[in-house]
Amino acid sequence: MEWMKNARTLLIINVFLLMAVGALFFTSFKGGDGSGFSAPEQHVRSINLDKDFNFCGEPLPMDNWDVRQRLDAELLRNVYFHSQTILALKRANALFPIILPILKEEGVPEDLKYLAVAESALSNANSPAGARGVWQFMKSAADGYNLEVNAEVDERYHLEKSTRAACKYLKKEKERLGSWTLAAAAYNGGPGRIAEEMATQRAKNFYELNLAADETMRYPFRIVAIKEVMENPELYEYTVEKDHLYPAQNEFKIVEVNGPVANWGDFARQHGTHYRMLKLYNPWLIDNKLTNKAGKTYKIKVPK
Repeated sequence: MEWMKNARTLLIINVFLLMAVGALFFTSFKGGDGSGFSAPEQHVRSINLDKDFNFCGEPLPMDNWDVRQRLDAELLRNVYFHSQTILALKRANALFPIILPILKEEGVPEDLKYLAVAESALSNANSPAGARGVWQFMKSAADGYNLEVNAEVDERYHLEKSTRAACKYLKKEKERLGSWTLAAAAYNGGPGRIAEEMATQRAKNFYELNLAADETMRYPFRIVAIKEVMENPELYEYTVEKDHLYPAQNEFKIVEVNGPVANWGDFARQHGTHYRMLKLYNPWLIDNKLTNKAGKTYKIKVPK
């Protein structure tokens, strides 16, 4: 019948139209070789190692192929760890102005600030092993460097005090081991282990060591890679607008406390702020009260 013929014709046309649209839709997602979905556009490149690298003025032996490859690996990991790198650049604007004067007062190289980036990405991090704060002190190490740690106060979170303690630790290990690179390795792997392996292997420097702990083997290279990226962000295509950087929290007054505080929330209100802000300025106050039976004097930052 005529109407059936016309219906079949319309059906065939519709089928062809659907097939054409489907083919167009599919090919828009296929790769140029027809092998599957295409990846988003990106520009990923290898790192140029044809330059001098150093840590605290100690040059890396870049004529050693093992050193080049190990540094290359850490550069690639850090250059393409986008979120962490952007955060480090932003946080550095707030924290380095606090850290750098202490490094200078303690007589240690400025490059040691990058050790804090490697340890915690400049955050008050908590590790599963029990390390705390920007410098990631274990409690046993904190006790040896006069950082108070108890149920109410944990000075591993005190940026100024923990920075000073880290300087003292690193100076001691540099004196013991002979270089800042080895001192940094000891910060990660333990000074006793580094000294023992140096003696056993007859190693003259860090780059001659062969350590079982992969993290410690990588650690100085990681710091050098972080330094390279943070000192040359544009070279690695990182752009952070000036007004995107985190500001230094330097608008505060000091209130001395030499007795108990029943509630830090009440204390905050009495000084024109609130509990959250008080804790941000004083992250080392880890409880909501202070017993202070010894009558110790604490310097509390109160934001203006």
